[in-house]
Amino acid sequence: MHRMSDQVREWGVIMAVGRTPSYAHLIVEQGWNDYTRKEHETWKILYDRQLEVLAPRACPAYLEAHKTLGFNATQIPDFHEVNERLRSLTGWEVVATSGLVKSKAFFDMLVDRKFPSGNFIRRRDQLDYLEEPDIFHDLFGHIPLLTNQAYADYMFEYGKGGARAIKYKTTKNLARLNWWTIEFGLIKTEVGLRIYGAGLCSSFGEAQYCIDDPSAHHLQFDLDRCMRTSVYINDFQPVYFVIDSFESLFEQAVNTDFSPMYESFKGLGEKQLAAEYLPFDLFAGDSVLRQGTQAYIDPKRQLLESEISI
Repeated sequence: MHRMSDQVREWGVIMAVGRTPSYAHLIVEQGWNDYTRKEHETWKILYDRQLEVLAPRACPAYLEAHKTLGFNATQIPDFHEVNERLRSLTGWEVVATSGLVKSKAFFDMLVDRKFPSGNFIRRRDQLDYLEEPDIFHDLFGHIPLLTNQAYADYMFEYGKGGARAIKYKTTKNLARLNWWTIEFGLIKTEVGLRIYGAGLCSSFGEAQYCIDDPSAHHLQFDLDRCMRTSVYINDFQPVYFVIDSFESLFEQAVNTDFSPMYESFKGLGEKQLAAEYLPFDLFAGDSVLRQGTQAYIDPKRQLLESEISI
């Protein structure tokens, strides 16, 4: 495990102790005492139905972490109580933020082992989908796996990688890596293929679709492939990338020199400009674990191509 010192120099990051964080203006109080009975009831509705879906589909580490952190359906968790447990395990904490957290601020927060979370909860008519992340997506989806040391270390390394991505103007590619791992990743476990990505863990429909429906491709995780694969955000995915373990994900992040990839993404120096991949298709070199039928995707592919945003 990497330890913080007065200055950190990895993946192009230099961060001096005592600086004013770039995200300081975004941090707000959770306002736990301000939640209404109806908002706590909304949490219960979401929590109960999602855990039922996830019990046979989410990775054991994620499910066990709910118990470790004291999550339950009774009420929206209090960040102060969550952080007492989380800090003692991996040194991370969840902080309430207001407004959009842009790339640099997000990267800096991860380097400081802080994960941003909205402090509001969706309305009853938004139970199945909400474009802006709320406390259910952020807390229920993201925070449990920060109790796992290897996953928490990967998040830390991802944050440090942001400075180099900003330098090369390749934050889009790093955002894709976030999408295909942190948000929509699958993992091999002793009990079979399971979900770990927060976008899947907090989605009632896609948590079932990604494994049960034969439409989507399942590909062995590959850093370069993920960062070259484009993304749309408003429908189920046509492909999911599968990691072997959180330890292997962390090791790839630490042991890979990202500079040559970033140079190829931009066609810098003598590097040939790397081709980008649409998420629908299979390509030479892919390690295909399941070739999907694309039955869900094909009727709407043209529309989905027009909605690619990352």
